[in-house]
Amino acid sequence: MSGLWILIAIVAIFLLSMFRVLREYERGVIFRLGRILGAKGPGLIVLIPIVDKMVRVSLRTIVLDVPPQDVITKDNVSVKVNAVVYFRVMDTVKAIIEVENFHYATSQIAQTTLRSVLGGVEMDDLLSAREQINHKLQEIIDRETDPWGIKVSLVELKDVDLPEGMRRAMAKQAEAERERRAKVINAEGEFQASEKLTQAAMIMSKNPIALQLRYLQTLNVIAAENNSTTVFPFPLDMFKPFLDSYYGTKKE
Repeated sequence: MSGLWILIAIVAIFLLSMFRVLREYERGVIFRLGRILGAKGPGLIVLIPIVDKMVRVSLRTIVLDVPPQDVITKDNVSVKVNAVVYFRVMDTVKAIIEVENFHYATSQIAQTTLRSVLGGVEMDDLLSAREQINHKLQEIIDRETDPWGIKVSLVELKDVDLPEGMRRAMAKQAEAERERRAKVINAEGEFQASEKLTQAAMIMSKNPIALQLRYLQTLNVIAAENNSTTVFPFPLDMFKPFLDSYYGTKKE
C-alpha cells in the first residue's frame, strides 16, 4: 500500500513539473533536448518533464549601476566616474543563446565604454557637456549590445570625483571669474555714468540758468543734512547783474 502512495506522489510531482506560470512581464525560452523551440508566455506553459527546459527572462527595464571607474581625461586629469545604465531585453531568444549572461556582459561593455569615451574628452567638457557624453555612451553601448537582443534606452553619468588639488584649482578659477565679472560690470557702470554726465554737462553749458538751478538744488540737499556748519562756494555769476548795475550807476 505504501508503494502505491509513493507511486502516486511521483506521478503528482511529475504532472506538477509540466506546468509553469509566467507573469505579464516574463517570457520563457524553451529548450527541448537542447534544441531551441522559441519563447512562450505570458500565462500557463506546459512542458514535457526531463525533455523540456525553460529559462525565464524578464522584459522589464533593468537599472544597471556601473561601479566607479578610474579615468584619465584627454588633458591628463585623473578622475573617478560612475554611471547608471537603463536597458531591457527586446529579443528573449537572442539574450539567452547569443551571450552567456546578458546582464554581466552589458555591465562589462558599459564599464569599458565609459573609460574609453571619457578618456577622449577634456575635463571641462566632462563637467559641462554631460548631455552630449551621455548620448554618445548610450549610442555605443546600444550598438554593442544589439546582437544580444538588448536595447539600451538611457545612460547617465552620476558622480565625478575630482582630486583635491583639482577642486582647489577650480575654486580659485571660479573666484577669479567672479571677480573679473564684477570688475567688468563696475567698469561698464562707470562708462555709462560718464556718458550721462557728459550729456548733462553739454546741456547745462548751453543753458546757464539750468546750471544755476542745479546749484540751488544741491544747496537744498546740503541744507537738509544735520550739519552744524556748511561751507560752499558761491558763484560770482549770480552777482553779475548787481555788479553791472553798481558800476553803471557809479560812472554816471
